[in-house]
Amino acid sequence: MAAPAVSRGEPESDTGSVNEVRLVGRVSQAPEERILPSGDVLWTFRVVVPRVPTRTGSRQTVDALECAVWGGRVRRSVATWAEGDLVEVSGSLRRRFFRAGGAAASRVEVEVSAGKVIRRAGSG
Repeated sequence: MAAPAVSRGEPESDTGSVNEVRLVGRVSQAPEERILPSGDVLWTFRVVVPRVPTRTGSRQTVDALECAVWGGRVRRSVATWAEGDLVEVSGSLRRRFFRAGGAAASRVEVEVSAGKVIRRAGSG
């Protein structure tokens, strides 16, 4: 019997695996365009979101999450964002490997597939 067909972009039904992220928070500094050695262009920015208090006693009140935008309409939108804007982004977590100072390094970031400004900085 053949395996059931899985639509592109949907999780496999037998594992229930999902890699979806939705953040609503403030942009901590103006997004920055970066050109990689490969010639690829991306925009990077950080979204700061409040942390829900936990019973572990952590005093940290926010999380700052790195975001990257690789293409299309979202990249053009992000280019207009500013520090302090309240935004909503969605995408997937990615672990990216690169070389820094001759050593291998990695970072986990949100690869943004959609995003919008909810409220501009200074507008209320």
